Amino acid sequence: MLASALVALGLAGAAVAQSGSLAPSPARIAVPKVERAGVWQPTPGGTQVPLWPAGVALAKPDSGDHPEATGNGSPLVGGRMWHWASYVTRPTMTLYRPKGRNTGAAMMVLPGGGFYAVATDLEGTEICDWVVRQGMTCAMVKYRTPQVWERAAGQPQQRPKVLLGLEDAQRAMGLLRQRAATYGIDPHRIGVIGFSAGAYLVADMSNTVERSYPLTDAADRQSPRPDFAILAYGARMLDAGKGRNSLDLKPWVRISPTAPPTLILHAMKDPTDNVRQGMAYALALTDAGVPVDMRLYARGGHAFGLRPTADPITREWPGQVRQWLEDLGVLPR
Repeated sequence: MLASALVALGLAGAAVAQSGSLAPSPARIAVPKVERAGVWQPTPGGTQVPLWPAGVALAKPDSGDHPEATGNGSPLVGGRMWHWASYVTRPTMTLYRPKGRNTGAAMMVLPGGGFYAVATDLEGTEICDWVVRQGMTCAMVKYRTPQVWERAAGQPQQRPKVLLGLEDAQRAMGLLRQRAATYGIDPHRIGVIGFSAGAYLVADMSNTVERSYPLTDAADRQSPRPDFAILAYGARMLDAGKGRNSLDLKPWVRISPTAPPTLILHAMKDPTDNVRQGMAYALALTDAGVPVDMRLYARGGHAFGLRPTADPITREWPGQVRQWLEDLGVLPR
């Protein structure tokens, strides 16, 4: 009961913030949220792979041994429901192979969900549908959730010392590199895209190669840092306590000069994660000598994924990503 309330509270909070999009952004219609017991299963064409052998003990999310469940969030996005998985104790990655020509490039997808859940379709499998049409292999990570970022009375939110989602993302990157020949990918052209909480994980894994878990096998001896990074409506990086126009980062955000080339996508009217999140991160990377591109749009709100609406960002960002990947030499022109 406590675990269910935890996820419901987190998703409800996200829904309230999302519904604050300003006109002329399309209205988001609230719908009843329904949770169902059961392990999330991939869409057609996907192969779900455990990140760790069954015998490896893993730290558990805040919900402990609560059985995995799936459900739908609220409000609607692009006129359709979106779905999530939570109470994840055994993380996975789901592989989708490229449609047509295989370019050898690959992209890991880290969905958002506020670290309460993983938005499996809106910011997961639907992204992979686009990725494979570009001739790339896609790997969607279902990482361990929920993991609440504690907020003591009168104190700002704090990053957990051990972030389970980061461990799972690093492990997935190691597996992709270690199995590159099997998966038909170039181990030096593996990038990552993340949304909201997932975008925070992208920033984290871009700037550190340290792992907080014991090394298991050869996959954990591979570099966990991506070769390129894309953050869509990123979160949990801006130190907003220093004033409205401050662009300082939170103390837990590390910046490395060896971070990969980065693309940041954000809407100026994002009511959930202020556009200064991306601005602050971009400036910090630039100061460290890391190449950064930004694509900012006046409207779009938050958590729009790849579902087209009247807001241009929802229809145009995939083309912007494609062009950026071509400019990097990841994809052919």
